[in-house]
Amino acid sequence: MRNSRALAATAAAVAALGLAAPTAAARDGMNINPSNIVALPSVIARGGQLTITVDGCPSGGTATSDAFRPTPLTPINGANRTARGTATIDREARPGSHPITVNCNGRTLTNPAAFSVIGGVRGGLGGSSSSGATPTDMAIGGGLVAAAVIGGGVFWLRRRSEKHI
Repeated sequence: MRNSRALAATAAAVAALGLAAPTAAARDGMNINPSNIVALPSVIARGGQLTITVDGCPSGGTATSDAFRPTPLTPINGANRTARGTATIDREARPGSHPITVNCNGRTLTNPAAFSVIGGVRGGLGGSSSSGATPTDMAIGGGLVAAAVIGGGVFWLRRRSEKHI
């Protein structure tokens, strides 16, 4: 008798759960929001290509930022309903952190610090910011050369006098 009551209660619970699951899945499928914006690489130079991946964007969309032109996102197969796109960073993009805003089916999501643009470097002469050597550089270099000549001369004279003894 006890077994039949426990079996009946279990069957009722399984039936209630089984009937509720399709309703929950249908509701979640209709309410898809973009989430988890990932930009790789997270630090990039001007003119580089950035890969943007967004979960919850099953039919694709558009990614925008102040550092690149609007980029289409195309859906890829996966359980997360992911979309991906590739953006080229503008040559005039300012160094620092930049946001990405994604629009998927009229729903938007913004990652305020999705990636960082690094600035350029000055080439030639080790990237120095002045042209030529400054007077301080000349004084230091001259002092080092003088110390080397004097030290070498003293060492040479001492070695020479040791041979005559």
